Amino acid sequence: MEKKRINLKDLVKSKYSEIANQSKSQNEASCCGASGCGGVDYTIFSESYTHLKGYNPDADLGLGCGLPTEFAQIKTGDTVVDLGSGAGNDCFIARALTGESGKVIGIDMTEAMINKARKNAEKLGFNNVEFRPGDIENMPLTANIADVVVSNCVLNLVPDKLKAFSEIFRILKPGGHLSVSDVVLEGQLPENLKDAAEMYAGCVSGAIQIQDYLNIMAENGFKNIIVQKKKAILIPDEILLKYMDASQLEEFKASRTGILSVTVYAEKPA
Repeated sequence: MEKKRINLKDLVKSKYSEIANQSKSQNEASCCGASGCGGVDYTIFSESYTHLKGYNPDADLGLGCGLPTEFAQIKTGDTVVDLGSGAGNDCFIARALTGESGKVIGIDMTEAMINKARKNAEKLGFNNVEFRPGDIENMPLTANIADVVVSNCVLNLVPDKLKAFSEIFRILKPGGHLSVSDVVLEGQLPENLKDAAEMYAGCVSGAIQIQDYLNIMAENGFKNIIVQKKKAILIPDEILLKYMDASQLEEFKASRTGILSVTVYAEKPA
């Protein structure tokens, strides 16, 4: 099991390193944002950030599945941590909300993404936005540091979600909260789809049942857990047919398995 987790992390790191070196338009034009991936086109998931204050096109690689910063109730002076910060998109939106008196920290395990985000922050002249390389299951942060934690379509890629939410709970200040967008399921994925490594990097195979997702939050001590937004994600037949034949596809559709994008709020008790 440990070896499988390491392999999945290496896969995600490899795919997102490729994506980091492409523009948003290239990601939208190519399958899953990295040439030869053969997996999911991320634009099936992503939503537009262009209407949000602080939006910077250079930081938007079109990789999210929601708008967690829009729902995160960030206040002036807050310390905000973004998990899987990529090129810095959510960090810069958060910085527009927290202002110069606040602080924003992005965590990402992909070196190419960290480098891209740091260059973007330098171009913008932000001295209160920083990016640290790190693993969400073992974050390079002290306890009780964050007022708000955000994450966009990343936690489904983490093999040990219980540990990830334990770490989020640890770094949040008492009374702090999270707002995370993620891919979850209603119903069971077919095994061949679940085991497809590239679908994992495309945020589908790593997704778990929505109730299990919420239960993991509760098991880690989070309270006032609220699904702020929920929408169905429809994956085109031509992509699904890479992992199943026509009869399996019909069976999958008949099962009414739902692949969903959700944005969830939860609080660490004061």
